[in-house]
Amino acid sequence: MARPTQSIEVDGRRITLSHLDKVLYPVTGTVKAEVIDYYAQIADVMLPHLADRIITRKRWPDGVDATPFFEKNLPSSAPGWIRRCRIRHSDRDVTYPIATARADLVWLAQQAALELHVPQWRVPPDTDSDPFARASDRVVLDLDPGPDVDLAACAKVAIEVRELLDSVALRSFPVTSGSKGIHVYAALHTAVSPEAARAVARQIATSLAALHPDTITATMARDVRAGKVFIDWSQNSGSKTTLSPYSLRGREQPWVAAPRHWEELDDKDIRQLLFHEVLERVAESGDLLADLDAPRSDEVTPTAPRASTPAAPSTPVPELIDLSDYRAKRHRNRTPEPFGDSSGPAEASEDGDSEDAHSEAGRTPGPIFVIQEHHARRLHYDFRLERGGVLVSWAVPKNLPTDTDQNRLAVHTEDHPLDYADFEGTIPHGEYGGGEVTIYDRGTYETEKWRDNEVIVRLHGDKVTGRYALINTGGKNWLAHLMSDEASPIMPESLRDPRPMLATEEPIDGLSGDVWAFEGKWDGYRLIVRYIDGELTFTTRAGIDMTDEFSSLASIADDLGLLDVVLDGEVVAVDSTGRTNFSLLSARHTTDEPFTLRLYLFDVLYLNGTTLLRKPWSDRRAVLEGIAPLFPADSPVSVPALLDGDGAAALDHSRDRGWEGVVAKKRDSTYQQGRRTHTWRKHKNWNDIEVVVGGWRPGKGNRATTIGSLLVGLPEHTGLRYVGRVGTGFTEAQLDELAAELRPLHRTRSPFLDPLDRPIERDAVWVLPKIVGSVRFMDWTTSGHLRHPSWRGIRRDKLPGDL
Repeated sequence: MARPTQSIEVDGRRITLSHLDKVLYPVTGTVKAEVIDYYAQIADVMLPHLADRIITRKRWPDGVDATPFFEKNLPSSAPGWIRRCRIRHSDRDVTYPIATARADLVWLAQQAALELHVPQWRVPPDTDSDPFARASDRVVLDLDPGPDVDLAACAKVAIEVRELLDSVALRSFPVTSGSKGIHVYAALHTAVSPEAARAVARQIATSLAALHPDTITATMARDVRAGKVFIDWSQNSGSKTTLSPYSLRGREQPWVAAPRHWEELDDKDIRQLLFHEVLERVAESGDLLADLDAPRSDEVTPTAPRASTPAAPSTPVPELIDLSDYRAKRHRNRTPEPFGDSSGPAEASEDGDSEDAHSEAGRTPGPIFVIQEHHARRLHYDFRLERGGVLVSWAVPKNLPTDTDQNRLAVHTEDHPLDYADFEGTIPHGEYGGGEVTIYDRGTYETEKWRDNEVIVRLHGDKVTGRYALINTGGKNWLAHLMSDEASPIMPESLRDPRPMLATEEPIDGLSGDVWAFEGKWDGYRLIVRYIDGELTFTTRAGIDMTDEFSSLASIADDLGLLDVVLDGEVVAVDSTGRTNFSLLSARHTTDEPFTLRLYLFDVLYLNGTTLLRKPWSDRRAVLEGIAPLFPADSPVSVPALLDGDGAAALDHSRDRGWEGVVAKKRDSTYQQGRRTHTWRKHKNWNDIEVVVGGWRPGKGNRATTIGSLLVGLPEHTGLRYVGRVGTGFTEAQLDELAAELRPLHRTRSPFLDPLDRPIERDAVWVLPKIVGSVRFMDWTTSGHLRHPSWRGIRRDKLPGDL
């Protein structure tokens, strides 16, 4: 039976969650816990597009089949840490929320606020109610298809919008809206008033409607929209909002306002994307709108993965990072100290690996601490602990105590940026803290307790190790105390709310089996299994409890018996062919297709009082294989066997069995919670094919003078069947080579059997189909085109007739 409520900590904020098993999308069976998990995972890329924008919520507490309601005013019961902005309306003042951290999105999702709507203007961080302070830094054109108009037709209009915006040097970004249409955003070079932004959008819409009166209208009247796409320009008004990028939709399925590549809009079968598809795309490609909403110098932004140095945060998460006190005491142009707006001092070598002495492979997991020797007016030591995206800092005049009988003064100072953990140098005299700074010691730590007036940590440094307590005695004054060690190790605080280690997508076919181990890559949900004191929990990457959702796997508790253990694995749906199938897993509540729910385990983080985070993978695997016999043959839980041989053999094995891919793990790798590292690598299986080049399109931007994409096909008895465009994978040398070889093959007519989409044909350069090339791609679209193709090179050993 589902528990009525549960409390979780999200980036230092405590949030009470309830009704996690409530079905919000009946068609797919998507429950509230999955909605919360989506917003927690998507926060990194969504928050920049919400920054300094007031949020109007559309809520479905009883699911999308029930009647929703809009909510503007933030209720008095909302957490105090949510940023607020008061706006004066004609009849009342309304206090809106502004999202600054992952915890804000989790709380909004708990309220069943499926849709988050924002204006195109921002409010300054220090402005509460001044309407004249609003400034639009982007415009949006909402393309709404009328009756009998599909999404593909809407996409063609989006391409027309893009070309017009290109002509006035405005970069544009397409977003399928999660409903029927497409949003096209454009970043403005200079922020303007909402009225000016609205005028720009209206001019674009009316110009296109005049050019294409049969397919486009800029008129709001519904009786003129049949067979046309309505370009709604009014959403740039100061009083209007638009569904935020990455927001869910309250439709029959959990579709999302999903950023897209422009190339995708050429697909005749383009469709709206579901939330799990968007998460997968973000994991692969990052934020496609990263250049739309440039961060402002005074705004809160999410922390990002940084260079592989000890100063890198152990868990790259959005956090309420406030360095205003630190920056107010320093002059940026007078001191060499970092200001928290760079990726740290480590430089990258040509192969992308850090040249810092503390490489990622050698870094132990966990947050870092640093002690800096500071020769200011008086010699003292600065003790800093990584917490919440900053270095929480104390000045300790006599350094940390080395004896349990000692208590030493520690004065709490302003939070420092993470970059400061690597800082050594001379602060000029006359500047705050002027004098020489050197690093005395640094390492990692585990947290036993973190309260406003008491902190207990275990330090693991080169010079300083042990269990330390910091106790507040009033104001900024604290006492530092070395505590006696305990008989049993401390369970790291991170294992009370664990986050899985993540792999970097890199080729693995050249890796040796002596150094690396290889596992199957499963197409499912990543879960941390925590079985402590007889209580079983399944949590997602974002820390959402899914124990009740996967109750059919609860037999693992009986198998584990008296063990206390934290395990890493993946829940999958195995179809009738024996392959993992994410579509079945996602639709498990509604599908009629047969499948078996299974839990595959591949790592162990903690066992019976001993943390294994700093143990090498090979030791952890040995422990896991010792646990594996506890699961009987008919159990839904198992430990999949490793793949024999080197990386190339592992890939062949996975392809033969139709797996999603392979994960390679360095045998000496420690477990780095929440981090994406190069000591774990993932390789997805792609397909290779030989195609014939039938034309090309000019490039844009830095490729404006050369080939932008190749138009390719497969030869049939009567001609060339078009299979899509290839626009990635080229080196500069390959582009030059192709341009030289295609130039003399120019012809005036298309070599393809069927007409191509008009936007493609309009600027296509046709060639005689003589050049054969090798292309790597993921799979086929329903229209028979290559999905995610990438150029590999010309096949000079083959002719078109050989294919």
